[in-house]
Amino acid sequence: MEGDCLSCMKYLMFLFNFFIFLGGACLLGVGIWVIVDPTGFREIVAANPLLFTGAYIMLAMGAMLFLLGFLGCCGAIRENKCLLLFFFMFILLIFLAELSAAILAFIFRENLTREFFTKELKKHYLRNNDTDVFSSTWNSVMITFACCGVNGPEDFEAIPHLPYSSLEKATPEACCQRELQSREGMFVNKEACLNGVERFQNRQGCYTVILNSFETYVYLAGALAIGVLAIELFAMIFAMCLFRGIQ
Repeated sequence: MEGDCLSCMKYLMFLFNFFIFLGGACLLGVGIWVIVDPTGFREIVAANPLLFTGAYIMLAMGAMLFLLGFLGCCGAIRENKCLLLFFFMFILLIFLAELSAAILAFIFRENLTREFFTKELKKHYLRNNDTDVFSSTWNSVMITFACCGVNGPEDFEAIPHLPYSSLEKATPEACCQRELQSREGMFVNKEACLNGVERFQNRQGCYTVILNSFETYVYLAGALAIGVLAIELFAMIFAMCLFRGIQ
């Protein structure tokens, strides 16, 4: 009976580690895609040090989970106590790091509000100055998502760096409609856009556009994160039980 339980635990351990292996492969794939993607995300990520670091952290976490899943599968099938103990300690460290990151994200969630982004835009945006990382990143976002400012073109009224005082003249080029949503895309009517003709401007704010674009994926990412934490927790339990059961 004890042998049957040990055998069942071994295969459950293998199954959980197989899911960890797949999760690591997915993170690795997403991280590589974000860095090499030619449709605009690479430009945005490269211009923002925080996003650039986050992409490489995702790559590292994916590679680590990929390796741990592989080691866990091997340790379970071969019933190797050394591999199982190594797996348990490593997965525990990752579990605690992910839990800490989730808690910090919840604590600092107020830094992702509409008001925060609007304040930062009005404080740091330098219009078409692509040598400035902040302005270049915002221009890339507005062009890629066909949006304007955080709330709309009115965000640029109070920006002191703009040479115009009226809303019609304050709209940056990045808010003008293009035939193709990239920096290489031709303007539909640049002069009319800069002169305040609304039908040639992207009037919707980027906060709403991006939120609508990623809303489904945010919930999916949250559900995936909870699933990964649960799988890691069960994998640690099975690893320790299997470690104690191996003679």
